[in-house]
Amino acid sequence: MSATTGLDAAIEYHIVNSLGWPGLRPLQSAAVGPVRSGADCVLVAPTAGGKTEAALFPLLSEMVEGNWSRTTILYVTPLRALLNNIHPRVTTYCAWLGRTAGLWHGDIGQSERRRLLAERPDILLTTPESIEAMLVSRRVDHERFLGSVRAVVIDELHAFAGSDRGWHLLAVLERVERIARRRIQRVGLSATIGNPEVVGTWMQGSTEGCNPVTVVRGDSSPTVNPEITIDYVGSMENAATVISRLHRSEKRLVFAESRRSAEELAFLLRERGVQTFVSHSSLSVDERGQSERAFAEAKDTVIVATSTLELGIDIGDLDRVIQIDAPRTVSSFLQRLGRTGRRPGTSRNTLFLATSLDGLLDAAAVLLLWKRGFVEKVIAPPHPRHLAAQQLLALALQEGSFGVSDWSRWWGDLPLMADGAEVLAYLREQEFLVEDSGLLMIGPRAEKEFGKRHFMDLLSTFVADLELRVVAGIKEIGFVSPLALPARPDREQRPLVLAGRGWFVQYVDWERFTVWVEEVPTKGDVKWPSGAVTQSFEVCQAKREVLLGAVPEVELSKRVPAAMERLRGERSPDVDDNGLVLRPRGAGGRRLWTWAGLKANATLLAGLDLSAAGVENESVVLPEGIAGDHIRSVDAHAIPRVDDEAVSGLKFSVALPPELAAKTVGERLADSLGAAEIARARIILYQA
Repeated sequence: MSATTGLDAAIEYHIVNSLGWPGLRPLQSAAVGPVRSGADCVLVAPTAGGKTEAALFPLLSEMVEGNWSRTTILYVTPLRALLNNIHPRVTTYCAWLGRTAGLWHGDIGQSERRRLLAERPDILLTTPESIEAMLVSRRVDHERFLGSVRAVVIDELHAFAGSDRGWHLLAVLERVERIARRRIQRVGLSATIGNPEVVGTWMQGSTEGCNPVTVVRGDSSPTVNPEITIDYVGSMENAATVISRLHRSEKRLVFAESRRSAEELAFLLRERGVQTFVSHSSLSVDERGQSERAFAEAKDTVIVATSTLELGIDIGDLDRVIQIDAPRTVSSFLQRLGRTGRRPGTSRNTLFLATSLDGLLDAAAVLLLWKRGFVEKVIAPPHPRHLAAQQLLALALQEGSFGVSDWSRWWGDLPLMADGAEVLAYLREQEFLVEDSGLLMIGPRAEKEFGKRHFMDLLSTFVADLELRVVAGIKEIGFVSPLALPARPDREQRPLVLAGRGWFVQYVDWERFTVWVEEVPTKGDVKWPSGAVTQSFEVCQAKREVLLGAVPEVELSKRVPAAMERLRGERSPDVDDNGLVLRPRGAGGRRLWTWAGLKANATLLAGLDLSAAGVENESVVLPEGIAGDHIRSVDAHAIPRVDDEAVSGLKFSVALPPELAAKTVGERLADSLGAAEIARARIILYQA
């Protein structure tokens, strides 16, 4: 290394002599100063751009120079698998300096947790849910274990910021700051983010805006143009045939948009003699781990995955990415594209296999936006009042009780708690919390709603569907929804497919939530609950453009032009170059083809004082009597009306007043800008 890096000398030595690097990458070099200064930073670089090292090398240097002791750095990711993947690297970096790294998440056993509490690693790799579990646990001495934290690295920042898990993370970090009695430096890492300054400011939590966020960008321009191809295959069976014949001897990662599709494709590939592995959230930890390890070491193989492998998990040298139909966002596509082209002399590539005309339309729309340089902005979900309720209950578990008048000091002015007083009043009224001598503590209603398994349900922000454990002999295969099970097992039933293999259901033990199975060579089926797929205003507008003739500047297979002509012929009644199409419906009323996305359509319906139940991405159904004038004068800021089922999907909604819970869900379904665009558009009425 020809010049000093600004890092600790021992780290410089090992970069050259242990890693064999000639020097730091541009992002890593540029990040040293800002990170070592203590500034909140967002580090942005393509997948495999060295972001972990860009954050940790400067922080480890500060650890040495400042003689930090005990657990001083938290490294947080959204996925346990990603933590497992990063842990060996971080352990190596710590060992250079005589320091340690520990791993704590839901799959880590009690004996290892006790060891971590006793030895207190310098860096703790964990999830927001595990930090919450530490805070509410009576077995964890919070001051001893978390009182020394000085910095947190938030990997895959965009994944947190766009969901309630991000709000939850910010809230638990505020509580850790109060325990540590110091402000904690925050360093976010992301490969695909359209508005890093805004997300970085959000990441600061209650200190938002006190000090500007430093955004450090790596080189995002690939040296070689990526190889992107769309092919139309027409069915999943044909997709399996194409994959089995193309790119033999290469390692291929195939993305499917649902667990069901991933399972179907994996089975079909195995039928065709392809060594195939599967990865998705309903497989057992052991099954996923075996698949990922085998795939990392193998050649001439395929792994079929949902978004579980979209983030930065290292699965070795990958030759090809194949996408079934289309990802839901450009950002997601960029993450997946970034899995390839990591070896010298290779380029990034993705082959899109459209199994239907709708899949072809979605793929073309995403690629049309990508070629224009569009990447979605990450926006935190608005009004997380349900998480304010969760945080107040969690604080009562953490502290045993807290003062009626001083609860807010735990979160400062974190926006999550903006409606905290109103939420707290309801929790007291409904006896989720009860008062004694000016102190609030867990009440009988909280015990009833959330008390099972020592309040485990309070630790995470997402609703987990009921799933049954699938066991063959003594081996756990994964989990399935009750929807997938036959009413009465018999030899004539269609088997399940799980982990890419067929399983005959022998017995269902409903008391133990366990399904006993035996493997069979027959193709089966499996189902999981799923809601409507939400497409953005931009993606839907791009779909309209494709139907009107736009073509993304990527390679098209010989099958695509004919399929595209058929697609445009079938959908020609739904688009017009001069405006939005309004047509009569057979059962009465009219259908307006808005091409505006589910949220904008729900907002439009709300502005017309109509329910958003059953709303779709491409069009809305309007009753008789609604004309163009009504649409032009619509209230684009109206809050969509939602039903009880939609409210039940909001975790902790039971801890909010019913009308406030419904308002929260409605506000999260709103897109006033998209609705305003519809209102401004020209409406073309077709009588037949």
